[in-house]
Amino acid sequence: MALFGIRASVDEAYLIRGDGLYLRPGEMRDFQQWAELRERSRAFLTPWEPVWPADDLTRSAFRRRLRRQADEIERDETYPFFLFREADHALMGGLTIGQVRRGVAQAATLGYWMGHEFAGRGHMSKAVRAALGYGFGAMRLHRVEAACVPGNVRSKRLLERCGFQQEGYARSYLRINGAWQDHLLFAILSSDPIRAPGAPQASHS
Repeated sequence: MALFGIRASVDEAYLIRGDGLYLRPGEMRDFQQWAELRERSRAFLTPWEPVWPADDLTRSAFRRRLRRQADEIERDETYPFFLFREADHALMGGLTIGQVRRGVAQAATLGYWMGHEFAGRGHMSKAVRAALGYGFGAMRLHRVEAACVPGNVRSKRLLERCGFQQEGYARSYLRINGAWQDHLLFAILSSDPIRAPGAPQASHS
C-alpha cells in the first residue's frame, strides 16, 4: 500500500514519518526536484558544505549517488534520506545518519541540509526528531553525534533544541567550502530526552 501517495517502490523499512513530513531514501524520480532545489539554494548552502563537484547536479552524478547510497545502506554504513513535506510531497532537504559504528559503540553521525526557501520554519527540527526516533528505535543506536561550524548559529540552535549537548571543539575537523574548519561537537544518547518543540533548553552554566 502506498503511504502519503508514495509509490509502492519505497521500502517501508526506510520510511520515517514525522510531524507533517516524511523522510525516505532518494530515487531517480527525485532528480529534477533535487537538482532544482540544490541549484536555487547553492549560495545558501555553500558556506556550510564541502565544495560541490563540477558535475554534481547532473543526472549521471545523481544516478551514481543513488548507487553508492544503496550500497552504503546494504552495508549498514550510512542511511541517507530526502526530506519531503507531507501535504504536497515537495522536496525540502536531506538528512543522513552516517558513519554507523556497531559493536561496543552503537553510534552514528547526523548530517543535514535544507533548501533555502524551506529554512527557518521548523521543518528540520521536526525531521531531526523523527530521525532520532528511528535511530534509537529501528537502528538500535546508543549515541548520535553531530558537528557544526561555530559560525553556523542556526544549526547550533537546532541541535540544542532537539536535545543534543555540546561535548567538545574540534580544530580543523572537516574541509568545508574549500578550507579546513573548526567544528563544535554535539551528541545525544538514547537515554536522553528528545526535546519536544518549545521545551526549555538545559542550562550550561
